[in-house]
Amino acid sequence: MNIHEYQAKQIFAQYDVPTPRGIIANTPDEAVANAKELGGDIWVVKAQIHAGGRGLGGGVKLAKNLEEVRALASEILGMTLVTHQTGPEGKLVQKVYIEEGADIKDELYLGVVLDRAKEMPVIMASTEGGMAIEDVAHDTPEKIIKIAVDPAIGFQGFHGRELVFALGITDKNEQKKMIDFASKLYRLYMEKDAEMIEINPLIKTGSGDFLALDGKMGFDDSALGRHPDIEAMRDISEEDADEREAAQYGLSYIALDGEIGCMVNGAGLAMGTMDTINYMGGTPANFLDVGGSANAQTVAKGFEIILKNPKVKAIFVNIFGGIVRCDRIANGILEATKITDVNVPVIVRLDGTNAPEAAEILKNANIANIIVGTDLGDGAAKAVAAAKGV
Repeated sequence: MNIHEYQAKQIFAQYDVPTPRGIIANTPDEAVANAKELGGDIWVVKAQIHAGGRGLGGGVKLAKNLEEVRALASEILGMTLVTHQTGPEGKLVQKVYIEEGADIKDELYLGVVLDRAKEMPVIMASTEGGMAIEDVAHDTPEKIIKIAVDPAIGFQGFHGRELVFALGITDKNEQKKMIDFASKLYRLYMEKDAEMIEINPLIKTGSGDFLALDGKMGFDDSALGRHPDIEAMRDISEEDADEREAAQYGLSYIALDGEIGCMVNGAGLAMGTMDTINYMGGTPANFLDVGGSANAQTVAKGFEIILKNPKVKAIFVNIFGGIVRCDRIANGILEATKITDVNVPVIVRLDGTNAPEAAEILKNANIANIIVGTDLGDGAAKAVAAAKGV
C-alpha cells in the first residue's frame, strides 16, 4: 500500500524526522488559507498523487505571493498529471499540499528498501538528490551508496559513519545530524513494516540542517493489520480499479502492457507462464492468479477483468489441477464463456488430475475460439500465434 507525500510527512513527524511545515488542501480557497496560516512570503504548491516525478510533470510549483498560490492551486487541482511512473494515461490530481519555502543549500537522495538478494534492508543514498534515482542508477551507478543493515543488530554507528563519509559530509555537526536522520528513518522502516521509504530530495539548509523535502512510502499489505493508523491512510482513488475489483473476488491481478491475457493458478506458475510467453515472442497483458479453487464464477470474473484491456488479443489459461480436478476446471471454463462474452481466442492448457478428460471436454465442446494446448510451451506458442492473428 502506498500513501501520499503529506501522509508520509505525518509519519515522519512521529519519529522526529525533520520536514518543512505544510497543510493539505482540496480547493484553491483552502490553499490560500493554508499559505496564510503557514506564514512567510514563499510557498510550494505540490500535487498529491501516488507517483514520483511530479515536479518534471508540472505538479510542483513555487508561489511568491498569495495570488500565485491561488492560481497554481487552480491549475494543478483537476489536472491529469503525467510522470515517468504514471504512464501516458496520467493520474487525476485531487489534493495539493501547501508547504513553506526552504533554504536549499544542497540536495541529496536518501531511502530505505528491502534487498531481497541480501535479505536485509538497505539504506540507499546519493549526492544526486532531486533527480530520478533510476536515471542515476543507469547513467552514474557509482554515485549510489548502498549500506545493508542486518536486522539482528539494527542501525549502528558504523553504518552512519559509512554513510556520511560516502556522501562527503565533513562537518562534524552535520555528520551527527545526518547519522541521527538516517537512524530515525531506519527505525521507522522497521517499526511500520514499510517496504520502501524514499526522500528525494533530502535537502541541507544554509544552517546545516537536513529536511525531508519530499517523502514516498510503501507498506507491506500483509502487515497492515498491525497498523490500523496506516491502513486508514489508504486512498483507493489512487489504486487501479481493476486490481481492486479482482481482490474482491479473491483474484490477484496486475495490469501489464502486452496483448496476451494470462489466467493462471499460483504465483510461481504465473511468472513461469509470462516468461514462456515472452520466450515465444509474445507479451503478457497481465498477471492474474485465480488461486487454488478456480471455478466458473472466478474464471468468468477473470475473463471480464482481462477483457477490459482493449489491447488483449488472446487469453492463455494455464492451470494445474491439484486441489480442483482438471475436468471440473474445463467445465468451469465452458460455463464462464456463457457468463462473460469472450471475443478473443482462449488457449487452455490444463495439467494435473484428470487432464486428459479435461482436454476431451474442451475439444468436444466445439467452441471455435477455445484452443487446447498440450503443454506449457505448446500453449504459449498457440497464444502468441493467436494474438498475432496467425
